[in-house]
Amino acid sequence: MATNLVVRNVDEGIALALKQLAATHGRSAEAEHREILKTVLQRPKRRSVAEVLSSMPNVGEDADFNCRS
Repeated sequence: MATNLVVRNVDEGIALALKQLAATHGRSAEAEHREILKTVLQRPKRRSVAEVLSSMPNVGEDADFNCRS
């Protein structure tokens, strides 16, 4: 279900930047605004450091990386 969204008191510089960005993408400022909101708010969830580390493959033992002789 679509919802109308009104944004008030937007700085002129921000509104102008939005219009310029929209023009470079060949769409209206309203369509550009929707695209920005969608891009920012529907990003994939960021993984925690623990999730990243646990996803790393086991590539050897600590001794395999000992460079001191």
